[in-house]
Amino acid sequence: MGSKRVVAISSQRRGLGRVAVFLFALAIAVSGCGRSGHGAATDSDKAADVEVLDSVLSQELTTVAAYEQALGQLRGGTLTVVGQLHGQDQAHLDAITKAIRGVGGETEAEASELESPGPKSREEALLLAYEEENAALGEALDAAPHLNTPAPRMLAASLAASHAQHLVALRQLFGEDLAESIPQAFETGDIPPPTPATKAR
Repeated sequence: MGSKRVVAISSQRRGLGRVAVFLFALAIAVSGCGRSGHGAATDSDKAADVEVLDSVLSQELTTVAAYEQALGQLRGGTLTVVGQLHGQDQAHLDAITKAIRGVGGETEAEASELESPGPKSREEALLLAYEEENAALGEALDAAPHLNTPAPRMLAASLAASHAQHLVALRQLFGEDLAESIPQAFETGDIPPPTPATKAR
């Protein structure tokens, strides 16, 4: 049983690491777009992309804020995994900001206000993270078909893939085994969280 868990966590970490490397490479590519002039000021397609990306950024800011609330209620391996997810979502913020600037725009996004009080238990912390990851996945999926320029479209697709992976990791932390936590063929951002297991990991 323990060896299966180690294999699952090891595979999970490798997958998360690959996502982090891809996002870093993507951020470099995005930052090189639109360096000449102020595209969004004179190009309606790029101006529309800025608006869409700003909405994506707002949800990412909210997701990062949710993780910051959640981390205080977590310990051990759960804290380690959730800390990695939090770090990747912070990397998303950088990539989206660079994408907005890459098409000549400025960021105006703010995080949505989270419900008060914050989580008071491990289960509540995981639930908050899951709900915001679900919302971030839905936002990225909604954004992709409305973006006009290639780099932002590629970024939205990458964000959706990353958030879908995060949901798999969170399902396992809720207590689902590897088979149960496998994502749907098409993740939509509205799949409810699993019922927390009584035994914490």
